[in-house]
Amino acid sequence: MNSSIAATLSSEQRIIVDHVDGPLLVVAGPGSGKTRVLTERIRSLLTGVPGHFRVLALTFTNKAADEMRERLQDLGVLRDRAFIGTLHGFCLEVLIERGKFVGIEGTPNIFEQIKDRRDVLLRGIEEDPLLVAELDSEGDSKSRAGKVDDWLNWISYIKSHPITCAVIEDEMARRVFDAYEAGMRASNAYDFDDLLLLTYRVIIENPSLGNLYRRLYQYVCIDEAQDMNEAQYAVISALCSGGFRNLMMVGDPRQSIYGFNTSGPEYMHRFGEEFSPKRVELTANYRSSQAVVRLAQKLDSNYMVAMQLPIAGRAEVLVGRDEINEARLICEELERLFLVGDRDVEGAITPSKCAVLGRTRFALLKVEGELKQRSIPYYKRLSANHENESDLVEDFQLALRLLANPRDRLHAASLAKRWGVSQLSAVDVDGLSYVRSLSASTTGDRSVAIVRALEGIIKITSRLDLMPGFAELEAYADAMSEEDRLAVYEDVAVFREEWDQYLRSAGGSASLSAFLSSKALGVTQKSAREGVALLTVHAAKGLEFDVVFVAGMAEGTFPDWRAKTQSQLQEESRNAFVAVTRSKRLIYMSYPLSRIMPWGDARRQYPSRFIESLS
Repeated sequence: MNSSIAATLSSEQRIIVDHVDGPLLVVAGPGSGKTRVLTERIRSLLTGVPGHFRVLALTFTNKAADEMRERLQDLGVLRDRAFIGTLHGFCLEVLIERGKFVGIEGTPNIFEQIKDRRDVLLRGIEEDPLLVAELDSEGDSKSRAGKVDDWLNWISYIKSHPITCAVIEDEMARRVFDAYEAGMRASNAYDFDDLLLLTYRVIIENPSLGNLYRRLYQYVCIDEAQDMNEAQYAVISALCSGGFRNLMMVGDPRQSIYGFNTSGPEYMHRFGEEFSPKRVELTANYRSSQAVVRLAQKLDSNYMVAMQLPIAGRAEVLVGRDEINEARLICEELERLFLVGDRDVEGAITPSKCAVLGRTRFALLKVEGELKQRSIPYYKRLSANHENESDLVEDFQLALRLLANPRDRLHAASLAKRWGVSQLSAVDVDGLSYVRSLSASTTGDRSVAIVRALEGIIKITSRLDLMPGFAELEAYADAMSEEDRLAVYEDVAVFREEWDQYLRSAGGSASLSAFLSSKALGVTQKSAREGVALLTVHAAKGLEFDVVFVAGMAEGTFPDWRAKTQSQLQEESRNAFVAVTRSKRLIYMSYPLSRIMPWGDARRQYPSRFIESLS
């Protein structure tokens, strides 16, 4: 190990970095330097261990992967011997290379949105009289919608449990599953669960291929191990079997917040039982002020910190008369901090040093409006991917899907519906010809702009370039009202950033299918942008800010009203722990005394049980 690096590591961190062979379990609390330790272990393996092998480093977020790759830039070509990314990203790469073993040709086309998956299932139901009858028995539309959501959850559960659900014994579940799968294959499409499930099948159903991957990736490092599900654990276990046991898992059970996605800390515990790893705990907090650490300890009495920063920091509660006043209080405090700063924050406090978090996106609606009204720069990430604000760019994205995958019946129908085309002709083998035929059947000129954008893209035959398409969209937007034009320009700016990010990683092998797949996985998103970050707690995972506001800290909002069982409430507490520990210096928790409910009535609000932790 580099002596200068070794001198700055704690004794526990040095043990991890110097570890070479055999399984290793690292329990790492927030701000304990786990990303740095992971990075330095990869460096140590690549520079100090002889042999022809690659390191597989799987992170939970693309932001962490980007950070690790940047820290290893000085390794030059040696860095190419490490795959650093998310597990879904690794699985996508496996399926691009070896997908023919499970029936995939080329790059898988991913349906990442829940509404797309629901539409696929609804179309499948229509073709099975038994499922139609079962759905009709529900009666009203709300119950029917609930039934469809239950079936979607069945499907996801089955796919995310490839071992315990290897055989589907329930007849209704099997029919639902088969209807959904038939619809996905008809559109030549796959979902996120498929990436894991099919990669697992590639490895276990083809022993020689499985051994090839095991010999290639002799060292496997897993970050955020507390948020694995059975499918993820199955893929990792399949890669680390047959004598290949150099598996390192890093995680913190108190930060497990994805139970709704069948993830949980039990697979981290299973690793401890099945691999008998060496265990190291990282209990320092090099990130957060004393006020933030104290609050985190009140949320979780088992959170022990061996060492922390000698910075006091601050934790405060803001109480608004209603959600509008709550938003004003948050924005007034932001403006005050921008103006005068804080002694515990180094340098000026800029918008990019601040974040406003909400348990759900609805807790942030009024905050966004207030930020906009005060012209405070901000960006939002309320789900895994950017959601288009403009119809024009949404149409463009649908048209790109058809250009990449002409068999995509679902999005062909979506585009036809958006353009008011009642009769849908068969999808042409040429996606552009199909979009042209749709446009010819419409009366609006928006579709003409989309056709021009696609034509601009394909005009360059030597390489794939989306920039002419973006230029066409902006040219069309120039004739719009100011509000609509700004929405288009914002969406195009995000699209352009994602395209640039993709090109940096793709090199000379850019393809539209690969770009859209990378976009679906969030690989093309910049982890941080200029302005105040407006994030859900789940979207904030892995990020850190000098100043954090947690809005909507009222009972029924945070914790969420749907959390009824003890385990669900425990996960809500872990959500609060994660939210608080995103802060490096100042933490504010706010709630309104009254809130207008969706049906229009004002309802009194009570402070969240988590706010009481401040007293």
